[in-house]
Amino acid sequence: MSIAVSLRHQAGAFMLDAAFHMPPTGVTALFGPSGAGKTTIVQAIAGLIQPQSGRIAIGERILLDTGAGLAVPAHDRRIGYVFQDARLFPHLTVERNLLFGWRRARPRADGDEIARVIALLGLAPLLARKPRGLSGGEKSRVALGRALLSRPALLLLDEPLSALDAARKAEILPYLERLRDSAGLPMLYVSHAAEEVLRLADHVVLLAGGRVTGEGSVFDFAAGDLDGAMVRATGAVFETRVAAQREDGLTVLSFDGGELLVSRLARAVGTALRVRIRAEDILLARLRPDSISANNILETRIAAIRPSGSEADIHLRCGGTPLTARITQSSLARLSLREGEGVFAIVKSVTVDARMKD
Repeated sequence: MSIAVSLRHQAGAFMLDAAFHMPPTGVTALFGPSGAGKTTIVQAIAGLIQPQSGRIAIGERILLDTGAGLAVPAHDRRIGYVFQDARLFPHLTVERNLLFGWRRARPRADGDEIARVIALLGLAPLLARKPRGLSGGEKSRVALGRALLSRPALLLLDEPLSALDAARKAEILPYLERLRDSAGLPMLYVSHAAEEVLRLADHVVLLAGGRVTGEGSVFDFAAGDLDGAMVRATGAVFETRVAAQREDGLTVLSFDGGELLVSRLARAVGTALRVRIRAEDILLARLRPDSISANNILETRIAAIRPSGSEADIHLRCGGTPLTARITQSSLARLSLREGEGVFAIVKSVTVDARMKD
């Protein structure tokens, strides 16, 4: 069951003409700059605006088909919507805000499911409090819980972190990862922050000027390798599994291309994890270096060289895994790098995120 969206809508001088598909589970990121049309799309999916023409379907269930004169009302679409601001009811406690979403559900969640959502989002200590006493991150978690308890077929998150400072974003991102890995429902995550997309998304749809310019996996997005889109690489994102715990305090992560060593992780052998490596954190060498502090030196092959101003993105393949190193044009000339050649990638830093779905 995929989710198909095709919309045309003009508002003043702005024209939205976009079509894309979402996988039936996981997080699809709708990524693009401000004014690209992201919020217009999610509002049309939610039924908050009526586009001039279009079609929206969740599997066989049609929510909108302007050609057939069909438009399911917003309250009947089974869409959960988390706005940029939490939009909680200020006069209600957290528990009663959550139950507002629960009352909308058909069928309603039972007590076990309510308890699971509260535990998933860490809301138990907040239930008796009112929104005015909550931090921005806590309000966002309550808004997520309220949307989940409405038992949606699709969850829309419209830049839910944009109003939060760095500390509050760091607080809520683990809950979003937990939601991604356990909720089992499709989510459309709107953002213009690449860091959030790399950490949370499975699939990415790129939007610019009201049009889809490319779509594909988050791994292709990180490597700057989405079909039909000129996206500059941010580095690498790929899946790994915990292979071993070493006595010297390091954890071994295996991936399609080799192994990475990282500081000890409290994860069982076999646990699936997502890792991120910034393009600036990969150095290149023609010969394997000796007497170096870096734990990770990978044998790779140059797939492509893409100059950009005073820098160049060197697209690498390590087994089946794409990596990108960003070096200066001066370094590129000094090393005389060519496509197809083998080089050693020296990884200075690896960021490990929460587990991926098995």
